Amino acid sequence: MERVRVQIFRFFMAVAGLALLSGEIQAGEVARATWYGGAYAGRPTASGEKFDPWAMTAAHPTLPLGTLVEVRRLTKNSRNGEYHSVVVRINDRMPGKAGRIDLSEGAARALRFRDLGGGPVEITPLKLFADAR
Repeated sequence: MERVRVQIFRFFMAVAGLALLSGEIQAGEVARATWYGGAYAGRPTASGEKFDPWAMTAAHPTLPLGTLVEVRRLTKNSRNGEYHSVVVRINDRMPGKAGRIDLSEGAARALRFRDLGGGPVEITPLKLFADAR
């Protein structure tokens, strides 16, 4: 039984890798980031877990659930002139097309976007997982 699970896992990882190579998932994709927070706390996400506004998570329309991505702010911090980045896990879906990502409030704070409502970011997949849904 364990051998079958390993084969299934390898198959899904291969499919996720092909999606990256085929251009469905762009490495270094520029997107518009927004955020959602406390009003959704405790509600189920597309992955089935409860939404935690302070967890480093995000919603994306096409990336497989469970994928780890680096989200890098493309505008400098006005205080110190630095670019900020954060690693988030895709655990939810959002309506719309690619080119958008919806961050948890915690991730938005880490990027210094919370008070701005969002902004331009670069999304780079770090580790792809097959979408179970």
